[in-house]
Amino acid sequence: MGQLTAGSKAPAFRLKDQTGKTVKLSDFKGQRLLVYFYPKADTPGCTTQACAVRDARPNLAKAGVAAVGISPDGPTAQAKFDQKHGLGFPLLCDEDHAVADAYGAWGEKSMYGKKYQGIIRSAFLIDAKGKIAQVWYKVSPKATVPNLMKALEETA
Repeated sequence: MGQLTAGSKAPAFRLKDQTGKTVKLSDFKGQRLLVYFYPKADTPGCTTQACAVRDARPNLAKAGVAAVGISPDGPTAQAKFDQKHGLGFPLLCDEDHAVADAYGAWGEKSMYGKKYQGIIRSAFLIDAKGKIAQVWYKVSPKATVPNLMKALEETA
């Protein structure tokens, strides 16, 4: 699947979170939503990113923005990640990477000269009507929240 752009309709999703509860994009209708994709729970970059989102949640709530993280991890790994770092927001399990594919966040990566398929760390701000407002592909773990806050200031 190709990459999404601002103005496109956000692909619907229906995934289990770290507690086994089903979470759907439509659950967030009428509010803005940060959806970010990360490669693997409890790895250094993913922890940096998730903790930044956790720490920004009070400001996001004031701005009417919810957040969900999505990775190919299963519920057990997501639950351990949440508990270890007190994240407190939905971590969704995209074990077959179908949702990552739909968002253009699954593709070829390279490490130490080896090519493989995996999560392209990406973040999306979805507006209250379900449209993509902002897109950040290949986003740095440390840049996710600053990029989001800047986008929110620009649309305030």
